[in-house]
Amino acid sequence: MARTSAFDRAQVIQKARSIFWSKGYETSSIPELESATGLSRSSIYNSFGSKRGLFDAVVDSYLNEIVRPRLQPLLAGNASPSALEEYLSSLAEVFAKPESLPAAHGCLLINTASAPLAADPEVASVISGYRDELHQALDRGLHAARPELSGERRGVLSEAITGLVVAAFALVRISPHEAVRLLHCAENLLGVEPGH
Repeated sequence: MARTSAFDRAQVIQKARSIFWSKGYETSSIPELESATGLSRSSIYNSFGSKRGLFDAVVDSYLNEIVRPRLQPLLAGNASPSALEEYLSSLAEVFAKPESLPAAHGCLLINTASAPLAADPEVASVISGYRDELHQALDRGLHAARPELSGERRGVLSEAITGLVVAAFALVRISPHEAVRLLHCAENLLGVEPGH
């Protein structure tokens, strides 16, 4: 029974994730979450404590299933010199496809950063932690790509690249073309031809 329950919980979280990701926390209604997950309001509250508890579970799944697998090649101990270029170019390819979830909805956490919920200290801490994790991964990828850079120069470039990636996620829902352009700018900072 426990295995079935765990599987069901994972499915519920994934279905709720599609609602929160596309609409944001504040405008995702309990009836919409009930419809998407197949759970009643009482079951949602019994399982997750509240709408916010369900959102917190969604954020955990988003980080573990969407964000971290994409960052993993950059964080590997033997990261490839091309790992950062591949991350940026693959993200640009995804953003250029309007039907893709990131192109349609951006980043769940970056979207949340501009929402009222971000005033909650716990949510702010999760968003800040995500940005730090992203920066660490991009910095590691930059070190693998450009090991000759001084620590100071690498720090400046990794901050700039992180800022461009965050800005691209923030803009992709309203201007995919501009988001892709920002990612190509990040590639240019590596001294790499965009798309190559």
